[in-house]
Amino acid sequence: MSDVKLAVIFYSTYGTNHQMAEVAAEAARAAGAEVRLLRLPETAPAEVVAGQDAWKAQAEKTADIPEVTHDDMEWANGYLFSVPTRYGVVASQARAFIDTLGGLWFEGKLANKTFSAMTSAQNTHGGQETTLISLYTTAMHWGAIITAPGYTDPCLFEAGGNPYGTSAKAGEVTDEVKAAIRHQAKRQVELTAKLA
Repeated sequence: MSDVKLAVIFYSTYGTNHQMAEVAAEAARAAGAEVRLLRLPETAPAEVVAGQDAWKAQAEKTADIPEVTHDDMEWANGYLFSVPTRYGVVASQARAFIDTLGGLWFEGKLANKTFSAMTSAQNTHGGQETTLISLYTTAMHWGAIITAPGYTDPCLFEAGGNPYGTSAKAGEVTDEVKAAIRHQAKRQVELTAKLA
């Protein structure tokens, strides 16, 4: 049994971050981690989701993936978030869940675990870096250990060169982006194993 218990947690309106999370989960399993692929709860009103065909289709596609719980957060010794940017910061669905974690944080149950993040936006300069940094700010408050990819593999330059975490244009999870995701997930598993 692996010493690494990685929670790959995503929110995805139209499918980009779901796809990114699936690639990360597969790569983390290949690197030897025990992985839970988990989705963040939807906070938008059901009629709003149902009113947009692509959003509704994505919600139906991921309905069988478990929603992340506080128990999952306690279980994991590493977190890999994949969430879209909204106006340069993390999507409200992710923030809403994070804002429920005060009790776990207060008890120190989020500390000393690895934390990495990925994101997407409508365009290349649509707030990916600020979204990732805002997630890392939260992780610092928890006492988590940030395991950003940095420039630790040539594939990061081919995928746009984001040292903070893999980022993609919405709907464009290219082979280069997938390579960067795989590297980021493998690196997090290796660093989490060392801590474990």
